[in-house]
Parts: sequence; structure tokens; C-alpha cells
Amino acid sequence: MRWMLWLVPLAAWLTGLGTPPLFDVDEGAFSEATREMLVNGDWLSTWLNGVPRYDKPILIYWLQALSVAVLGLHEWALRLPSALAAMGWGWAVWRFVRERADAAAAERALWIVATALGPWIMARAATADALLNLWLTLACLDLWRYLERGQRPDLLRVYFWVGLGLLTKGPVAVLIPAAAGTLYTLLTRDGSTWRRIAFDMRGWLLLLAVAAPWYAAMLLTHGQAFVDGFILRHNVQRFTGTLEGHSGGWLYYLIALPLLLLPWSAALPAVLRQIKPDVQTPLTRYLWLWCGFVLVFFSLSGTKLPHYVLYGSTPLMILLALRLPALRGAWLIVPVALLALWPHLPALLHEAGLRTGNPYYRAQLALARDLAPTLYAPVAWAVLIAGIVVALQRRWPVWRRLQALAAMQALLLGALVAPWFGDVLQGAVRHAGRLAHQAQAPAVLWRFDAPSFSVYAQSITPKRLPEPGEWALTRLDRLPDVPHTVIYQRGGVVLLRRDP
Repeated sequence: MRWMLWLVPLAAWLTGLGTPPLFDVDEGAFSEATREMLVNGDWLSTWLNGVPRYDKPILIYWLQALSVAVLGLHEWALRLPSALAAMGWGWAVWRFVRERADAAAAERALWIVATALGPWIMARAATADALLNLWLTLACLDLWRYLERGQRPDLLRVYFWVGLGLLTKGPVAVLIPAAAGTLYTLLTRDGSTWRRIAFDMRGWLLLLAVAAPWYAAMLLTHGQAFVDGFILRHNVQRFTGTLEGHSGGWLYYLIALPLLLLPWSAALPAVLRQIKPDVQTPLTRYLWLWCGFVLVFFSLSGTKLPHYVLYGSTPLMILLALRLPALRGAWLIVPVALLALWPHLPALLHEAGLRTGNPYYRAQLALARDLAPTLYAPVAWAVLIAGIVVALQRRWPVWRRLQALAAMQALLLGALVAPWFGDVLQGAVRHAGRLAHQAQAPAVLWRFDAPSFSVYAQSITPKRLPEPGEWALTRLDRLPDVPHTVIYQRGGVVLLRRDP
């Protein structure tokens, strides 16, 4: 059965990877910027529908562009760099735990990374987050290795990973490892170690060699526009204010984190019971400081998105792996209840659509039940029944039963739920874009933020009112007040041509 140690996580990361359409806004924006990079031949700057895009640094676009250049322009190629980053993330955690615990704990850690709900979603999204999580994990784990044994190659690797993180998402790649190391050395009153970490000149030269050339080139090319767009708007203002309506209260991440770690968060009570002894042990103290800093820092941020807290999820997943043998069988009701959600989800979304007052979302969610594949209900019910049988196998350790339930859920999501859910939300945008591409029709977006349409249309689609003869993608509740002919409509998504 040891062959399943890696086979099931690989299946979780790759099953159905290219089946769902690109999700707007994030996947669509990253993917269209990658497409324009290849079309324009500009490997320095990123553009979105012909406008400079300063949201994120360059590395994820390079990797996506390389994947698309080799494999072609489709969802699989665009998401593959994130899936590969998740594989590296899982391998790094597995190796770290194996070095400090045993093979069983390392296996549990690997499966948590591969099948927990939030990391599973992140690993399959054509965005920068899985790649950033890889660099943060490698940096923080190598930082602990340096704290533990004081070998300089470990510290130089930290600087290297941080440099790659700067090329992936920016200052947060420095902030989290720096905070984890600083808090740990402050609590141990080890100022000399902190100074060796913070002022290693070879490390700084390595970091600058990795990250500085691109930042310098961007400043020379775009000047103040890059400073305003990337540094001030997408870093400073994202923390000090609320961008794009993504706000939340103080409890936002305390609620989000257990949900993102489902079904493994069933073991959180076993972890929380060990906090007091954990802070007395160097490694577990470091893990709690890493996780706690991320939780507190992003709780203070004005802009809140669920995946931010996943930057501090790796230490918690390691703690879960170490404490899973103490899990009580009664908590298996959590993963079983989650499995029970998936057979009912089409009906639940359909009912939610009937209750919403927004015409667009009402029309979209009304499709949920009808778009479910014929096999959706029988397969989802079969998985639920199999999950109940597994949960009742008392001769198996509780953590083994939870492991099996998590694997069943991840494979069900990849093979069935995600493709159906993506079709409900984004299938019409994908089909509309392909229609525009087949017709070679000039197209625009009218009061509809759907950059994935540009990917499927394989053309720049600016946001403005269409000119006579142009096509436009819009929403059912935002039709332009000009003469037009509807070319395609599904749910709340409308593709139209403006008449003379």
C-alpha cells in the first residue's frame, strides 16, 4: 500500500485539473495576462486587455507562459504551474516531518497538504498563490533548519527562496519568514542568532541577484506608475484599506481557517489541547509563531481574502499531522457531514438562486440543477455511502479513516464537483469567448468583469460600450441601451452584437 503514499496526492492535484473553465476574476486575469505576454513577446511587463497590470510580479506569468508555449492555450497548461508548486509544497512538508518525526507522520502531513479544501483549491488555480506558498514553506522550513543546526547553506537557501517569493508576489515573501524568525529569537533571547540571520551579506547578495533585476527594469520602464500600482495600491493600500470590496471583521480568519482545512480540521481540538506543552518545545513553538503571525497580521489587514490565511497553514498542517493519532472517533462526523453536502449541492444552489434578488445570479444559479451531469447524483451518493462505511471501520485507526475520507472527497471534487460548478458559474463565458474567436469578431466587455472571455476569444476585449458591428459580453441585468441582437445567452450571461 506504500505506493498510495504519493499516488493519491498526485491524483488529488491532477484529476480534472483542466476540465473546469477559468474562474473570473483572478484566474481569468492571470491567464489573459499570460496570453498577451506570449502574443506581444514582452517578457518583462504584464498587460491585461492592453492595459499595464501591476498586481503581481513576473514569475508566475513566466511559468504559465512556458507551460502554454509547450502544451497549448488551455486550462490544463495554465493551471499546471500551480499544481507543480503544490507538489513541491507537499514534498517539502513530507521531508521536513519525516526528518523530525516518523514516516507515518510525514505521510499524514503530505495527505493534508494534498486534500485539505483550501490548499486543494489553491493548487488548482491559475494564480500566484500556490507558487508563493511553496517559496514561503521552503523559506520557513529552511529557517528552522538553520535555527536548529546553524549551518550556513540552510540560511542561504532561505534568502534564495525569499528572492523567488519577491518575484512571485512581493514583500509578503520577506515579511512572513522574517517575522517567524524574529519572534522566535526574541522569545529565546538569542540576539546573536537574529543578527547572523538578518545581516548575512552573502544571503542579501543572493536575494538581490534573484529579485532586483526585474524590479529595476520595471522602475526604468514604467517609473512612478509601477510604484503607484504595485507598491502603493496592491501592497500598502491592500493592508491599510479595503480593495475591491474584500473586507471582513476580526473573526474572519478564525472562521475561515478551519473551513479551509476541512476535513482535517476535525483534528483541531487535538491540536489546541497541546498548545501549552507545544510552546515549551522549540520546534512546535516556532510553528505556532509562524501560524499565529499570519493569522494576526492578516486579521489586521483592511483587505481580506480567504486564501491569505493559507500562507500560515503549513505549520498548522504539520501540527495536525503530529496530533492526528489523538483524534477521537466522534469527530469523524465532520468529514462525513462534508461528504453529505456534495449530493445536495445542485439543489441547494438552485434554491439559493430562487431566493436571491439579483437577476444575474438568479439566472446563473437557476442552471445548477439542470447542468449537473447524469452521473453526478449516483456517484456523489455512492461516495457518501462508502464514506460512512469507512468511518464505521473501528479496526482502522481513526486517522486512517480520516485519511481515506479526505482522499475520497478530493477525488470527487476534482472528477465531478469542480467541473460541474465551473460550468454553472463560467461555462457560458467560455462558450461565448469561443464563439467570438470562431467568428473572428471584434468584441468588448460591457459592465462585466470577465477577463477569461479574452482568453477564450484569444483577443483583447476592452471594457467599453460596443461600437456598431462589435460584439459585447455583458450581464442580463446590464444590457446596453442601444440597438442590439443577442447572439448567445445562457443564464445571466449575454453575448450580443450592436446593430447599426
